[in-house]
Amino acid sequence: MIRVLVVDDHDIVRTGLCQLLSGTEDLDPVGGAADGEEGIAMAARLRPDVVLMDLSMPGTDGIAATERIVAADPGIHVLVLTSFSDHDRIMAALDAGAEGYLLKNSSTEAILAGIRHLVAGGSPLDPKAAREFLTSRRQAPQEVIFTTREQEVLEMLGSGLPNRAIAQRLGISERTVKAHVTSIFHRLGVSDRTQAALWAQRHPGHALPPPE
Repeated sequence: MIRVLVVDDHDIVRTGLCQLLSGTEDLDPVGGAADGEEGIAMAARLRPDVVLMDLSMPGTDGIAATERIVAADPGIHVLVLTSFSDHDRIMAALDAGAEGYLLKNSSTEAILAGIRHLVAGGSPLDPKAAREFLTSRRQAPQEVIFTTREQEVLEMLGSGLPNRAIAQRLGISERTVKAHVTSIFHRLGVSDRTQAALWAQRHPGHALPPPE
Protein backbone atom coordinates (compact mmCIF):
# COMPACT_ATOMS: atom_id res chain seq x y z
CA MET A 1 0.00 0.00 0.00
CA ILE A 2 1.35 3.44 -0.97
CA ARG A 3 0.76 5.95 1.82
CA VAL A 4 0.05 9.47 0.54
CA LEU A 5 -0.06 12.82 2.36
CA VAL A 6 -1.98 15.57 0.52
CA VAL A 7 -0.81 19.17 1.09
CA ASP A 8 -3.11 21.84 -0.38
CA ASP A 9 -4.63 24.99 1.10
CA HIS A 10 -7.97 24.56 -0.69
CA ASP A 11 -10.33 22.39 1.33
CA ILE A 12 -12.28 21.19 -1.72
CA VAL A 13 -9.16 20.17 -3.59
CA ARG A 14 -7.62 18.48 -0.56
CA THR A 15 -10.80 16.58 0.27
CA GLY A 16 -11.35 15.60 -3.35
CA LEU A 17 -7.84 14.22 -3.70
CA CYS A 18 -8.18 12.19 -0.49
CA GLN A 19 -11.46 10.74 -1.74
CA LEU A 20 -9.86 9.92 -5.09
CA LEU A 21 -7.04 8.07 -3.36
CA SER A 22 -9.46 6.26 -1.05
CA GLY A 23 -11.20 4.78 -4.07
CA THR A 24 -8.13 2.81 -5.10
CA GLU A 25 -6.83 -0.50 -3.80
CA ASP A 26 -3.17 0.49 -3.53
CA LEU A 27 -3.17 4.17 -2.46
CA ASP A 28 -3.89 5.18 1.13
CA PRO A 29 -4.48 8.88 1.99
CA VAL A 30 -2.94 9.09 5.45
CA GLY A 31 -3.67 12.78 5.96
CA GLY A 32 -4.36 16.21 4.55
CA ALA A 33 -2.46 19.40 5.40
CA ALA A 34 -3.80 22.90 4.74
CA ASP A 35 -0.42 24.66 4.42
CA GLY A 36 3.30 24.06 4.14
CA GLU A 37 4.08 24.15 7.85
CA GLU A 38 1.34 21.65 8.63
CA GLY A 39 2.57 19.49 5.77
CA ILE A 40 6.10 19.47 7.17
CA ALA A 41 4.87 18.49 10.63
CA MET A 42 2.54 15.77 9.30
CA ALA A 43 5.24 14.35 7.03
CA ALA A 44 7.57 14.04 10.02
CA ARG A 45 4.89 12.36 12.11
CA LEU A 46 3.23 10.12 9.51
CA ARG A 47 6.26 9.32 7.31
CA PRO A 48 4.23 8.84 4.10
CA ASP A 49 5.67 7.27 0.98
CA VAL A 50 4.52 10.21 -1.15
CA VAL A 51 3.62 13.83 -0.46
CA LEU A 52 1.26 15.30 -3.05
CA MET A 53 2.33 18.95 -2.83
CA ASP A 54 0.64 22.16 -3.93
CA LEU A 55 3.01 25.07 -4.60
CA SER A 56 1.04 28.26 -3.96
CA MET A 57 0.08 28.37 -0.28
CA PRO A 58 0.11 31.12 2.37
CA GLY A 59 3.09 31.20 4.69
CA THR A 60 5.48 28.39 3.86
CA ASP A 61 4.91 27.60 0.18
CA GLY A 62 5.21 24.21 -1.47
CA ILE A 63 8.78 24.72 -2.65
CA ALA A 64 10.08 25.57 0.83
CA ALA A 65 8.00 22.76 2.34
CA THR A 66 9.37 20.28 -0.21
CA GLU A 67 12.95 21.23 0.59
CA ARG A 68 12.44 20.80 4.34
CA ILE A 69 10.53 17.52 4.03
CA VAL A 70 13.15 15.93 1.77
CA ALA A 71 16.01 17.24 3.90
CA ALA A 72 14.43 15.73 7.03
CA ASP A 73 13.54 12.40 5.40
CA PRO A 74 15.10 11.57 2.01
CA GLY A 75 12.91 8.46 1.85
CA ILE A 76 9.80 10.55 1.23
CA HIS A 77 8.90 11.18 -2.42
CA VAL A 78 7.39 14.58 -3.27
CA LEU A 79 5.08 14.91 -6.27
CA VAL A 80 4.07 18.47 -7.09
CA LEU A 81 0.44 18.98 -8.09
CA THR A 82 -0.13 22.60 -9.01
CA SER A 83 -1.83 24.99 -11.43
CA PHE A 84 1.47 26.56 -12.56
CA SER A 85 3.54 25.32 -15.48
CA ASP A 86 6.11 28.11 -15.88
CA HIS A 87 9.72 27.10 -16.19
CA ASP A 88 10.97 28.89 -13.07
CA ARG A 89 8.51 27.14 -10.76
CA ILE A 90 9.24 23.76 -12.29
CA MET A 91 12.97 24.23 -11.80
CA ALA A 92 12.56 25.57 -8.26
CA ALA A 93 10.45 22.55 -7.32
CA LEU A 94 12.96 20.09 -8.79
CA ASP A 95 15.85 21.91 -7.12
CA ALA A 96 13.99 21.63 -3.80
CA GLY A 97 13.85 17.85 -4.17
CA ALA A 98 10.54 17.13 -5.90
CA GLU A 99 10.73 14.11 -8.18
CA GLY A 100 7.67 14.79 -10.32
CA TYR A 101 5.53 17.68 -11.50
CA LEU A 102 1.87 17.39 -12.48
CA LEU A 103 -0.84 19.98 -13.13
CA LYS A 104 -4.21 20.13 -11.40
CA ASN A 105 -6.06 19.92 -14.70
CA SER A 106 -4.54 16.46 -15.24
CA SER A 107 -6.97 13.58 -15.47
CA THR A 108 -7.56 11.53 -12.34
CA GLU A 109 -5.94 8.59 -14.12
CA ALA A 110 -2.81 10.67 -14.78
CA ILE A 111 -2.55 11.74 -11.14
CA LEU A 112 -2.93 8.20 -9.83
CA ALA A 113 -0.50 6.86 -12.42
CA GLY A 114 1.96 9.62 -11.53
CA ILE A 115 2.00 8.59 -7.87
CA ARG A 116 2.58 4.95 -8.76
CA HIS A 117 5.23 5.85 -11.34
CA LEU A 118 7.06 7.99 -8.80
CA VAL A 119 7.23 5.20 -6.22
CA ALA A 120 8.42 2.80 -8.93
CA GLY A 121 11.43 5.04 -9.55
CA GLY A 122 10.11 7.30 -12.31
CA SER A 123 9.89 11.08 -12.57
CA PRO A 124 6.39 11.93 -13.83
CA LEU A 125 6.26 15.24 -15.68
CA ASP A 126 3.10 16.78 -17.06
CA PRO A 127 3.17 17.16 -20.87
CA LYS A 128 2.59 20.92 -20.60
CA ALA A 129 5.49 21.22 -18.16
CA ALA A 130 7.64 19.16 -20.51
CA ARG A 131 6.80 21.55 -23.34
CA GLU A 132 8.20 24.39 -21.25
CA PHE A 133 11.59 22.69 -21.39
CA LEU A 134 11.31 22.10 -25.12
CA THR A 135 10.16 25.67 -25.78
CA SER A 136 13.13 27.03 -23.86
CA ARG A 137 15.38 24.81 -25.91
CA ARG A 138 13.89 26.00 -29.24
CA GLN A 139 14.26 29.63 -28.19
CA ALA A 140 18.04 29.16 -27.92
CA PRO A 141 18.90 26.55 -30.56
CA GLN A 142 22.60 27.36 -30.60
CA GLU A 143 23.07 27.38 -26.86
CA VAL A 144 21.37 25.21 -24.25
CA ILE A 145 21.02 27.10 -20.99
CA PHE A 146 21.39 25.21 -17.73
CA THR A 147 21.37 26.24 -14.11
CA THR A 148 24.74 26.11 -12.39
CA ARG A 149 23.80 22.88 -10.61
CA GLU A 150 22.59 21.27 -13.84
CA GLN A 151 25.87 22.19 -15.46
CA GLU A 152 27.77 20.44 -12.68
CA VAL A 153 25.59 17.34 -12.96
CA LEU A 154 25.91 17.26 -16.75
CA GLU A 155 29.71 17.48 -16.60
CA MET A 156 29.77 14.51 -14.22
CA LEU A 157 27.37 12.61 -16.48
CA GLY A 158 29.88 13.20 -19.27
CA SER A 159 32.55 11.62 -17.07
CA GLY A 160 30.38 8.52 -16.66
CA LEU A 161 29.60 8.96 -12.96
CA PRO A 162 26.43 7.29 -11.57
CA ASN A 163 23.86 9.32 -9.63
CA ARG A 164 25.14 8.14 -6.25
CA ALA A 165 28.68 9.31 -6.97
CA ILE A 166 27.39 12.64 -8.28
CA ALA A 167 25.32 13.12 -5.13
CA GLN A 168 28.33 12.43 -2.92
CA ARG A 169 30.56 14.84 -4.82
CA LEU A 170 28.00 17.66 -4.80
CA GLY A 171 26.76 17.05 -1.27
CA ILE A 172 23.12 16.64 -2.30
CA SER A 173 20.66 13.76 -2.16
CA GLU A 174 20.53 11.10 -4.85
CA ARG A 175 16.87 11.92 -5.55
CA THR A 176 17.84 15.57 -6.17
CA VAL A 177 20.44 14.39 -8.68
CA LYS A 178 17.75 12.33 -10.39
CA ALA A 179 15.54 15.41 -10.65
CA HIS A 180 18.37 17.39 -12.26
CA VAL A 181 19.09 14.54 -14.67
CA THR A 182 15.41 14.50 -15.71
CA SER A 183 15.55 18.25 -16.33
CA ILE A 184 18.74 17.86 -18.39
CA PHE A 185 17.13 15.17 -20.54
CA HIS A 186 14.23 17.48 -21.37
CA ARG A 187 16.49 20.45 -22.12
CA LEU A 188 18.60 18.39 -24.50
CA GLY A 189 15.73 16.42 -25.99
CA VAL A 190 17.38 13.08 -25.12
CA SER A 191 15.94 10.03 -23.43
CA ASP A 192 18.84 8.48 -21.50
CA ARG A 193 22.07 9.34 -19.68
CA THR A 194 24.27 7.89 -22.43
CA GLN A 195 22.93 10.42 -24.93
CA ALA A 196 23.33 13.21 -22.38
CA ALA A 197 26.90 12.13 -21.63
CA LEU A 198 27.75 12.10 -25.33
CA TRP A 199 26.28 15.58 -25.71
CA ALA A 200 28.40 16.84 -22.80
CA GLN A 201 31.54 15.28 -24.28
CA ARG A 202 30.86 16.82 -27.70
CA HIS A 203 30.06 20.27 -26.32
CA PRO A 204 32.68 21.00 -23.63
CA GLY A 205 32.01 24.38 -22.07
CA HIS A 206 28.82 24.77 -24.11
CA ALA A 207 26.46 24.31 -21.16
CA LEU A 208 26.28 27.74 -19.58
CA PRO A 209 24.44 28.93 -16.47
CA PRO A 210 21.69 31.49 -16.97
CA PRO A 211 22.77 35.15 -16.98
CA GLU A 212 22.58 37.08 -13.72
